[in-house]
Order: sequence, then structure tokens, then C-alpha cells
Amino acid sequence: MGASTPAGKAARHLFVLQGRFRRFFSNLGPGLITGAADDDPSGISTYSVTGASFGYAPLWTAIFSFPLMAAVQIMCARLGMVTGLGLASVIRVRYPRWVLWGACSLLVVANVVNIAADLGGMADVTQLLTGVNSLYWTPAFALLIVCLLFWASYRHIARIFKWLTLVLFAYIAAAFLSNPDWPAALRATLIPRVQWTSAYWATLVGILGTTISPYLFFWQAAQEVEVEVAEGKTTVKEREGATQWELRHSRNDVLTGMFFSNLVMYFIILTSAATLHAHGRTTILTARDAAEALRPFAGDGAYWLFSLGLIGAGMLGVPVLAGSCAYAIAEAADWVGSLEVHPPLAHGFYAVIVLAMALGLGLDYAGLNAVKMLFWSAVLNGALAPPLLVLVVLLTSRTDVMGEHRNGPVLRWLGWTCAAVMSIATLVMLATAFVA
Repeated sequence: MGASTPAGKAARHLFVLQGRFRRFFSNLGPGLITGAADDDPSGISTYSVTGASFGYAPLWTAIFSFPLMAAVQIMCARLGMVTGLGLASVIRVRYPRWVLWGACSLLVVANVVNIAADLGGMADVTQLLTGVNSLYWTPAFALLIVCLLFWASYRHIARIFKWLTLVLFAYIAAAFLSNPDWPAALRATLIPRVQWTSAYWATLVGILGTTISPYLFFWQAAQEVEVEVAEGKTTVKEREGATQWELRHSRNDVLTGMFFSNLVMYFIILTSAATLHAHGRTTILTARDAAEALRPFAGDGAYWLFSLGLIGAGMLGVPVLAGSCAYAIAEAADWVGSLEVHPPLAHGFYAVIVLAMALGLGLDYAGLNAVKMLFWSAVLNGALAPPLLVLVVLLTSRTDVMGEHRNGPVLRWLGWTCAAVMSIATLVMLATAFVA
């Protein structure tokens, strides 16, 4: 077939586009992984509950939260790149110990509950698909994740995580299979509607908590450091500083990851609204309930995509939760802490991973309801995030920390707005619950 024929030109154009996509995808890193990890089983359950309970109305939150979460993650990425240290290390150097360990305590509490919720959610959905009791799947998933973090280097883990992000496209496909009311969805996307009820505000705090989560702050900064360690920059002195090109590349990576995260969030809410809420199924509690309820309305395709997507999301989200705990504690205690370092040389770091996973498993086996934990872990993240947001904005606005790369007016304004919005949402949630 000649290259000058229409078919030949089309094939050549397709080849060029494929090459560009491969180059674009290969250049993505911590930002993409962080964004995808944001859509963990807890987040998927929160978005499913949101769409089932309130229909299309909360779709505006996907657009509203995007600039806020992107600004925060850009600040965390820049902090790691410019200082050559993770977030907890910078807090340790610049603030009193009570601030440091207070921040780490908030993170660990939220993460352990989140790990329990995610493992429980993955196991519940796997039981739904296989018929094997979830009590067997919970430790199986935990062991698999611990083995991955122990015996794979950061470079291999990052490569696996990047490919796992593609699993989340299942939720976009499921949305189109659900035949939504597109005009109604567009109106809800562009015109915010707020309900002054405790259920609505708890859901809003959950949405904010699962999109702007404390563990992502620590993970983002630590991954920027890991990238440089993997390149052979093993000392802080070698890692300090960043060029404008590096910061611009990191910003594009983060923006891509956060956009992808919120795109998936949008389509999960859309799917639940178009199927469950539209048919009166407004009381689901988890993504498992959503998957089961989807089947009669959207067919087997949406059911399988929704279920398998949740398991894949958990395989990405739980390691990030456990890993961010380990980074924070290791940095706070000034231990060696890196996925590039073998366990015998960083025993404290890997011990935290095991302990976080064990505590999460303990919550699952203690008889606590994993169904409710999936949603309320997101609410807990939303309530605990504001103090950590304040620290991130303060640190990245300091000249003695960031030098010429300190926050500009736009990043500062978005950071403070994010902290204020999440604080106000939490207070209104508590106030409406008290009044009710």
C-alpha cells in the first residue's frame, strides 16, 4: 500500500500519534501515580454513594476540586524536588517536634483506617466475583502488597503502578454503558447545587477528603525524592535544587495525574446517578453494592468493569497508603527510608509498612464494618487534612525553604482556599449533624 494513498496517510498518522502517546506516557511519573492512587476503593465507594444518594447534583465537585488538589500536589512535588527531602523531613528541620509528630499521627490514623477499608472493599468485591469468603482474600491481598513493596525496587514498582492506572479507564467505559441523561449531567456539572443536610455535607467532606487526602501530600514529595535517588543522587546535597524545566515537567505530570483522577471521579458519580439513583436505589453503602445494583440496569459489562476496576484500584491505592506511612515515620525519625534500599538496610522503614498493613488487617478482623469504613475513612481524611494543608502552604511559601521557587500568588491563594474550604465543610458537617 503506497504511503501517498489515503489509507497509507491514515496509517502513518496513526503511527505518529501512537509514538507521541508512548513518549507522553513514558514521561509521566509520580504525578500520574499519585492521581490514580487517589481513586482507591474508599474513593470509589464514596463516589458511588454520592451518585446513588444525590444523583447528578454533585458532579460540579469534580471541576471545583480539581484546581485545589492540583495546587496542593504541585506544592508537594516542588517541595520534594527543591529541598531533596520528603515532607516529614522538611517539617522535622523547620518545626518543633510536637508539630512533626502531630502531623505524622494525623497521617497514620487516617491511613490505617483507609488501609482497612480498602482491603475490606477489595475482598468483598472479590468474594462477589468468586464466591470465596472475603476473610481469605483480605490477608491474601495484604501479603501480596507487602511482598511487592519488600522485593521490588522503586523503579519496578513505579512501572507497575503506571500500568495499573489504566485499570481506572474501566469506570469511564462503565459510565457510557449506563446511558446517562447527558443534558441533566451537563447542567449539574456547570451549576452547583448544595443541600443543607448532614448527609449531604458528610458526603461533601468525604469527596474532598478522598480527592485531597493527607497521604498524597507525603507520597508526592517522597516520590520526587525517590526518582532522584533512582538516578543515583543519594545525598541531600546532590538532590537540592531544581531547574525551571524540571519544575515545569513535574507540574505537567501532576496536572495530568490530578485531571485523570477527577475524570474517573466524575464518571463514577455519573454511572451511579444514571443507574442507581435513577431507579430509586439511593441507599447503597459500598462499591460492591453499586456493582451488584448496576447489573440489572447497565448489564454484565458495566458490572464486571466496575468490580475489576475496584480490585485494580486497591492494588494501587493500598501500597501508596502503607508507603506514605513509612516515608513519614522514617523521615520524622531520621531513618533510612526508600523503596530503592533493600529491607535489611532500612528495617525501620519496612517495619512501618508491615505494621500499617497489620493494623489495617486487625481492624478488618476486629469486627468493624468494612462497608461503613470505606465511606467514613474518606470523611476522616477530609476532617484531618486542613492542619496538614496549612503546613504545606507555609513551607512552600518560605524563601528559606524554597528559595526562588517559593509559591507565587496563585499557588498560595489556591492552597489557603483549599484549607479554608475543607475546614468550613467539616464545621458545617458537624453543625448540621448536631442540629439534626
